Amino acid sequence: MNRHSDSSKSLVRFLVLNNLGKNMSGTGFSVYACLFFAGCFCCSNAMPTKLNQDAVNNRPVIGVLTQIVVDDVMKPFGRTYIPASYVKYIESGGSRVMPIRLTLTTSEYENIFRQINGLLLIGGAVDLEASDFARVAKIFYTLARTANDAGDHFPIWGTCMGMQLLTVLVAGENLLTNTTAENIALPLNLTPEAATSKMFKGFPNDLMKALTQEPLTGNFHHYGLTVKTFQENQNLQSFFSALSTNIAENRVHFVSTIEGRRYPFYGTQWHPEVNRFQWDRKLNFPHSPHAVQLSSLLAEFFSNEGRKSLHQFDSPEEEASSLIYNYTPVYAANFTGYEQIYFF
Repeated sequence: MNRHSDSSKSLVRFLVLNNLGKNMSGTGFSVYACLFFAGCFCCSNAMPTKLNQDAVNNRPVIGVLTQIVVDDVMKPFGRTYIPASYVKYIESGGSRVMPIRLTLTTSEYENIFRQINGLLLIGGAVDLEASDFARVAKIFYTLARTANDAGDHFPIWGTCMGMQLLTVLVAGENLLTNTTAENIALPLNLTPEAATSKMFKGFPNDLMKALTQEPLTGNFHHYGLTVKTFQENQNLQSFFSALSTNIAENRVHFVSTIEGRRYPFYGTQWHPEVNRFQWDRKLNFPHSPHAVQLSSLLAEFFSNEGRKSLHQFDSPEEEASSLIYNYTPVYAANFTGYEQIYFF
């Protein structure tokens, strides 16, 4: 039986019966409307559907590497953590989050890679070459480069220390120096490449203008990549476009936003998630309308990058058991700058 035809007959029957007993002046119109909709259903069944040539995944899952606990006040709760602000940020863009622990085997990480649609490297304070965080990030970075080379789209985003780690992985060495910008919101000094970037593509003109004039980006770092170092390192220069720079407290110019030229790898030395999801009054989190808009658009951008990845779990049950929804965040505003934290 043709389901569409059967549905159209049922719809006509429902609408006609529904109009019985109503004002007769509207009866003729209602019946014609029924027949019109029925025709639409029948025609839609007859006309061939044009397939979208570019497959899109509308249920993206972004993996987030858990961060190592270094503050004594947090150690009673777990060995690793993810601030809830990062989770909310990713979810607000239209993706779900899978926490990735730092204690698994390489084969387990390879399996996770085949399941997730992108990776977020969050901020923190660990050794960028010898820590478990760096070790696991390197595994995913290598897998992502190989996948993208084969046409298997897989994006990575690094925030603050996450961006720093991306530069270490690409350069093959730690080139960071003191570029302290601690607890300060700054506008961006956009480079010419920002105008043609993927990250800022489609941004409203008024927001791009505000980015250069208003303090929309929250900075909470002590180290960074100087503009001079970036320009002098062939590995970094050929791999990334520098989309913005800023000036540190010691007057050193540092790179504050990067984008892969060939690979979908992105980084911000500043924190887009705090604009909407962190509220400690002692910290300079930008909460203006433009700051919120900036955070929203970047979250959507990265989720849309994840939609281009067709990785998936073997079953809905495996997917459900892997997501962040299985964990409960801890209220942490009374002992950290975060409102909530997931501990693992």
